[in-house]
Amino acid sequence: MYKTILVPVDAADVDLARPAIVAACAMARTSGGTVRLVHVLPMTPVMLAEYVPPDFDMQQRKQAEETLHGLTKECGIDAARISATVRQGGIYHEVLEEAKAIKADLIVMSSHRPAMRTYFLGSNAGHVVRYAPCSVLVVRN
Repeated sequence: MYKTILVPVDAADVDLARPAIVAACAMARTSGGTVRLVHVLPMTPVMLAEYVPPDFDMQQRKQAEETLHGLTKECGIDAARISATVRQGGIYHEVLEEAKAIKADLIVMSSHRPAMRTYFLGSNAGHVVRYAPCSVLVVRN
């Protein structure tokens, strides 16, 4: 059914992403599809740049890559059918760009139960649902 599945992951909160990863891997196993995990690093604000080490972004990227690599091993599908990447920028924008780049036909993402503030301000999951070029499955935690 779905051949290319994208799963946004916050490497700082892997427990939130686990249900989405489990669902995506189960779908990929039954359909023979692939899974791509993506983590988005926020841009370091210019005002903070002088207070962080010069290789701060590189350290963050390396740590996120290691976390994603560990998650790919837990998935239980063939290593050739699961991959991970780290992008930098705005979360929902980069998720949507990755979906376009890999021609995803499904995005599976976790979301907290909505709070009152997310009804008014929106959320990353909300933006992805509204603007995704493919189907989106939101797994509630």
